[in-house]
Amino acid sequence: MTNTHHKVALVTGAARGIGLAAAKRFLAEGWRVALLDIERELLDQTIKAIAAPETALGIHCDVSDPKAVANAVAKVGEHFGRLDALVNNAGIAIFKPLLETTLDDWSRVMAVNLTGPFICTQAAAPLLREHGGGAIVNITSISALRASTLRTAYGTSKAGLAHLTKQFAVELATLGIRVNAVAPGPVDTAMAKAVHTPAIRADYHDTIPLNRYGLEEELAEAIFFLCSERATYITGQMLCVDGGFEATGIGLPTLRGEGRNG
Repeated sequence: MTNTHHKVALVTGAARGIGLAAAKRFLAEGWRVALLDIERELLDQTIKAIAAPETALGIHCDVSDPKAVANAVAKVGEHFGRLDALVNNAGIAIFKPLLETTLDDWSRVMAVNLTGPFICTQAAAPLLREHGGGAIVNITSISALRASTLRTAYGTSKAGLAHLTKQFAVELATLGIRVNAVAPGPVDTAMAKAVHTPAIRADYHDTIPLNRYGLEEELAEAIFFLCSERATYITGQMLCVDGGFEATGIGLPTLRGEGRNG
């Protein structure tokens, strides 16, 4: 077992993207990290690339499977001896028009994006409590706040997670556990690069005051901050890391063209 004086984070959906960036941010600060992901082969590659067997533990798990999650949390306890932060990052997106979204689509998105954080939080809270509490960060989305096409299931699941964050914060405060959410705007992940056409990217740029996509590392900074000792009086909040996207109305490209600041 690793020295229990080191803080430990469990990050779900950590084999790539924002989850991996968050895991690396914790590791850079001297934390031990359990990286949990449903994609076993990709997770194995990630753990191999990190090349830090004493500080990084890979666990194959589907967050919508209560038994698998319970086993994963037990493994974290056995391996590291404690848990100080949980990042509920695992999620899936099925983008379809409403009338083409099947019940199976809806159910799977809800199972991973909303039920998954419920299962993981319920399983992890007792281990967090053992060393005086800690922090939980749920990764929601700007889609929790702004409706858009093709996102009936995805947006609703993230809106549910935003409220679940508040429910967790209220109930777990007595255990010394803070719970917050980070809502990413458009982020330059491999997935975004694959599915966002140049026209879509231009549309996003037209609506984002900072006029660019976010970086995975920028999301990781916000996640780490909310889990750190610098955020000890922050709970029940959702931090939008979106370049101002959620705050924007219409007309930004025109205002830019006219050289105005709004």
